[in-house]
Amino acid sequence: MKFIISGKNIDVTDGLREAVESKLGKLERYFTPETEIIATLSVEKERQKIEVTIPVKGSIIRSEQVSNDMYVSIDLVEEVIERQLRKYKNKLIEKYRDGGNLKADFLEADQHSADDNDEIKIVRTKRFGIKPMYPEDACIQMELLGHDFFVFSNAETDEVNVVYKRKNGSFGLIEPEFN
Repeated sequence: MKFIISGKNIDVTDGLREAVESKLGKLERYFTPETEIIATLSVEKERQKIEVTIPVKGSIIRSEQVSNDMYVSIDLVEEVIERQLRKYKNKLIEKYRDGGNLKADFLEADQHSADDNDEIKIVRTKRFGIKPMYPEDACIQMELLGHDFFVFSNAETDEVNVVYKRKNGSFGLIEPEFN
């Protein structure tokens, strides 16, 4: 695998480079030798962030992890990418049977040996009354509940909308669009 490691507001020391290459090097069992792994390390205040992108035959495996310690972020990103690869493998097996730069033995491994965490299971269903409100009021309600998103009926459009909290602390609004 070929590593492309860069830094934003941080010098990529030999120690950090070695940590990235050794941790993400564990992924080599999944990829062919010419696979590129692009890692960007960045620091913003107390936030130590690593973004990893791996182009894979018309798709991208990507993860971004943040903590207050870059080495912890590196550990977390490797775990998330490995989990994504197992899900990606299952999709490939079902759909294409051609994994591009993924190793054949990884694709051919027994599909049932995957962790139970790979299956999507709905473990709880909630029902609640939706009353009409304005998006700004929905944001306040979401904050009061301590949630990352809130489903509501938009008083202006009479449609079901979702407000959500973005990573930078601002808010987003999802409106349906019917084709």
